[in-house]
Amino acid sequence: MKQLQHLFIFSFLLLFQLIPKLASAQDSLFIIPKPQLQTERPGFYLYPNLEEVYATKTFLATADLLHEHPYIHFQKAKLLLPGQLIPKQGIILIMADRKDPLAPNAYRLQVDTRRIIITAHQPAAMLNGIATLRQIAYTRKNGRTIPAVYIEDQPQFSYRGLMLDVSRHFYPISFLKKYIDIMSLYKLNTFHWHLTDGAGWRLEIKKYPELTNKAAWRTDDNWKKWWDGGRQYVEMGSPEAHGGFYTQEEAKDLVRYAAKRGITIIPEIEMPGHSEEVLAVYPNLSCSGKPYKNSEFCIGNEDTFTFLQNVINEVIAIFPSEYIHIGGDEADKTAWKECPKCQKRIKDLHLKDENELQSYAVKRMETYLTSKGKKLIGWDEILEGGLSPAATVMSWRGEKGGIEAANTGHDVIMTPGAYLYFDAYQTNPIGQPEAIGGYLPLKKVYSYFPVPAEISAANRKHILGIQANVWTEYMPTQNQTDYMVFPRAIALAEIGWTAEKNKNWDDFQLRLQKHYLLLQRFGIHYYVPSNELSILSKFDMVSRKASVSISSEQFHPEIRYTIDGSSPSVSSAVYKAPVELNVTSVVKAGIFKNKIQQGKTQELMVDIHKAIGKKVIYNNPWSSGYPAQKELTLVNGETGDLTYGDGQWQGFLGNFDVTIDMDTRTALNELKIRFMQLTGPGVYIPSDVSISVSEDGKDFRPIRKLENDVPVSDSSLRFKTFVFNLKGVSARYIRITGKNEQKGFVFTDEVVIY
Repeated sequence: MKQLQHLFIFSFLLLFQLIPKLASAQDSLFIIPKPQLQTERPGFYLYPNLEEVYATKTFLATADLLHEHPYIHFQKAKLLLPGQLIPKQGIILIMADRKDPLAPNAYRLQVDTRRIIITAHQPAAMLNGIATLRQIAYTRKNGRTIPAVYIEDQPQFSYRGLMLDVSRHFYPISFLKKYIDIMSLYKLNTFHWHLTDGAGWRLEIKKYPELTNKAAWRTDDNWKKWWDGGRQYVEMGSPEAHGGFYTQEEAKDLVRYAAKRGITIIPEIEMPGHSEEVLAVYPNLSCSGKPYKNSEFCIGNEDTFTFLQNVINEVIAIFPSEYIHIGGDEADKTAWKECPKCQKRIKDLHLKDENELQSYAVKRMETYLTSKGKKLIGWDEILEGGLSPAATVMSWRGEKGGIEAANTGHDVIMTPGAYLYFDAYQTNPIGQPEAIGGYLPLKKVYSYFPVPAEISAANRKHILGIQANVWTEYMPTQNQTDYMVFPRAIALAEIGWTAEKNKNWDDFQLRLQKHYLLLQRFGIHYYVPSNELSILSKFDMVSRKASVSISSEQFHPEIRYTIDGSSPSVSSAVYKAPVELNVTSVVKAGIFKNKIQQGKTQELMVDIHKAIGKKVIYNNPWSSGYPAQKELTLVNGETGDLTYGDGQWQGFLGNFDVTIDMDTRTALNELKIRFMQLTGPGVYIPSDVSISVSEDGKDFRPIRKLENDVPVSDSSLRFKTFVFNLKGVSARYIRITGKNEQKGFVFTDEVVIY
């Protein structure tokens, strides 16, 4: 009996020793951005009810951020003197020794069963270490414990930004603070505050009170209704006034709030365009001298520069940031061409044209900012007409502007619309709240790398980092803004911080699952991963087979599918790898959980047809901006997805007009062609589509014409397939024309011929 008792006691003690190891194994950390080095250690640290916090002199103020940790409670950090022994318990923030190999912008986080030590060379790096500690607490159901771990980490890029447009829709300071809270947890370090635009001026400027007495208020809170309804501003206090502004004290308070969390706020004051609101209340600064007439400042008017410099004086007194953003984008130069003052300025300064006139304005403002100890930053249009070396460029119209700027010695922040504009749809637009257009799912955000190969090795240092932009035309509420920003901003954080070699989409998805808890705890109304499936097909010209892939936003879902046109069920095949098909088939798929289908069945008609690989003659060329797969696009056996930017939708300006050469006279049965409509960015289905045939490619005989029945007033994403019955028709050449009545873009993805 005694032997059994001893055995029981020994087993109990052994299990007790193993508990910390088991906890560590079961409670792995799921940190975003992914640290450069993360090594789990045995055991865990339990936060006491009252913590002892120590810090070397450099980090005494920084330690105050630990009060933001939900489980660290302390009165005041205690000073740790040079040479003093490091305490054996508590939380310790220490300055790295000069001989410490830790990089200047890196931090080291060491957690064991008795203490937590964060080491860094500078406060910014220490704040990143504290952010990691805070994030861990919010992503764990039992945040009072933290598994023992060793982390060394540093950012890939120094600039990691997120912009918010408060002109189109005004948001209260409380919302902005929550926005900054989440940014800090993910180590985004720059908040770009888009304060002025045609939809409203949002910052108090004491020298020009009408900017907030009237230019901050409009006749409708909803931007779209206001934009389509006359675009009028009204006096503050009027019954119909909608809008708002931030006082200088509120702005200063937000600057301090962000700085405490390691975030710099860069204000944007738009010039010379997007200034309708200013010119409505100070029309003397416009070319016409009349309100509601111009959007651009008059560059030939010296009063313009007096106004802008006075505004800048008040702005820089509020914002200690190194940069001031001046916009510089989308300026309509028409008024300048007709303005005597602007034309005189061009003549007097021997400028070439209106592009150089804009460049003159930008350079002049840069000179003024430099005299005040600031640097100018602007959108990539500021390159037009020449740019001074000290200006920094935000490349938003793709990467071209950033490549040009970096290769000519300018610092660059990459923010291309196709990857980093969070006003685009993030899933199938059908059924979603209205957005600006486009399609930017989470995976595409994560795929971006901001250093194009076209930038020379010597100039890659000029890529300071990345930024995502949140334009709020279609975000009238705080909840809708949350919905569009998160979790895409979490992917942004990782691509700005984590080295490309350490990025992995599957690993990111795994870690992200733990972060929905964090977003819930902060009351973020984030986008929930959709149950919809994306079914895409690729065609191999050699094997003459289609390879069908099925993907989902859900994490490791159970996908079941059929290829005979029947609806999927719990007994259907489970999708594990792409499915190969050599005959036309209807693929249907759905997500199942606990034997119940989640969401709707999705389907794709995989057409293996006669026109695949045939020659296409373009009677009207494709748009240079949307070449897709060029000559192969319309006959490559592959259909497009939900966005015209996916590389399968080919875009046309003017009428759609192509001829398919079938090589020989061919008996025809049916022709199908699909078009897309998304009116926001100006994409329309042709008003009618016609088919004609020929034997020699010269003389064509009309066969059929079908009318479009999708109204142009429908602003949602729409697709229409025109199906032509060609039974009894034989021909070598088949000409397809689509009338572009709306004069916008026409997009199509495949011509299917049987």
